[in-house]
Amino acid sequence: MAVSGSNSTQTHPSDQSPSSSSGTSLSNLKIYAAIGIIAACMIAASGLIFLCVRRSRESRKHKMRVKHSSGLIPLVSKEIAEIKESDRTVEDCEKGEVIRVEKKKEIEFENGVSKKSQESDVSGGGRSDVSVEDPNLGWGRWYSLKELEMATDGFVEENVIGEGGYGIVYRGVLPDGSVVAVKNLLNNKGQAEKEFKVEVEAIGKVRHKNLVGLIGYCAEGAQRMLVYEFVDNGNLEQWLHGDVGPVSPLTWEIRMKIALGTAKGLAYLHEGLEPKVVHRDVKSSNILLDRKWNAKVSDFGLAKLLQPEASYVTTRVMGTFGYVSPEYASTGMLNEGSDVYSFGVLLMEIITGRSPIDYSRPPGEMNLVDWFKGMVANRRGEEVVDPLIEIPPSPRTLKRVLLVCLRCIDLDANKRPKMGQIVHMLEADDFPYRSELRSVREKDSQPARSDVPSKLPL
Repeated sequence: MAVSGSNSTQTHPSDQSPSSSSGTSLSNLKIYAAIGIIAACMIAASGLIFLCVRRSRESRKHKMRVKHSSGLIPLVSKEIAEIKESDRTVEDCEKGEVIRVEKKKEIEFENGVSKKSQESDVSGGGRSDVSVEDPNLGWGRWYSLKELEMATDGFVEENVIGEGGYGIVYRGVLPDGSVVAVKNLLNNKGQAEKEFKVEVEAIGKVRHKNLVGLIGYCAEGAQRMLVYEFVDNGNLEQWLHGDVGPVSPLTWEIRMKIALGTAKGLAYLHEGLEPKVVHRDVKSSNILLDRKWNAKVSDFGLAKLLQPEASYVTTRVMGTFGYVSPEYASTGMLNEGSDVYSFGVLLMEIITGRSPIDYSRPPGEMNLVDWFKGMVANRRGEEVVDPLIEIPPSPRTLKRVLLVCLRCIDLDANKRPKMGQIVHMLEADDFPYRSELRSVREKDSQPARSDVPSKLPL
């Protein structure tokens, strides 16, 4: 019995293992489920926070767009303006430079100064040495030095068509077959660059049939060159003082045509441009002629710009001896009256065929102006006409042109006519003189006897 009792109360280990393992697994599953739920809640909470932040940013951007469109804040943010130089990339720096150059161009254009900046060679010859501050370098085409060397055959002496104190002019042929005149400015202590800038400033925008047109430029290193249109009939000095034979091909009519064309070109410089341009070196060698004897004023290397509010500009006295006005030579005060005086001397040269200063003549005839004034004062005006002119002008025409000369060289600059007035004076061929006009008026004012009543009404 004892044995059977003990056997009934004792339990075998194999009978308890299923129940205990099942309880442990249930508790583990509950823990994992709780952890999963907590993780899901955290993920959901972080997702909600991210969505809220994103929505707030989008709302801020929307507000910024509204403010930009309404004009409440500037288009350029302060943060952009305050970026340090060290934080800028190379691309940003290049963009900033471009912006500054474009802004400079706008300011110069608004000020009325025709200046442009160009750093690269249009012809593909590489970067130019001209800085962005150089004036007005965008009117014509840029030529490389190699292109102009090829056009002039290496600047050989056979292609020289003119030479002066400021440069040598060569005849050149461009690849397209067009003939040009290439002026190589002499590099005389910076004078080449200075003259280069002046010429470009003065004639880059000029377009007139009586002014030589500027086609392009070249600036490489110390070289400064100007490319002009080619005028194929020489200059006035060659035809007046060269060996042309016993009879000059320049008839009186041709000479007056040249004088009138020159006057029109100078009138355009003085009265057709703003600011006006004072040529400062009007002389016969600077008057080029085409095959039809049309005059073209050239060589603007000494030109000066005269602002509208200024009556004169003070500058260093430069020009050609014999053509310079006395007030400019003594004071350095330059205005368009100086060009008028030089044109008067040029007109005397056209009429007489004499140089302004000729030391080969007798003492009383060396200075053209003094000799001319003395001849006219002594009523010997017919004797001043160039003897190489086969058919002399009529006395009335000659008297009119002599009067124009004397008015242009008046010692009082204020009494000299304007170039526009000189053009009208030279064109007035058929205008009667005072004596003729007075006689016509007297005839018209005298009524016939049959028309005069015997008694006048009260």
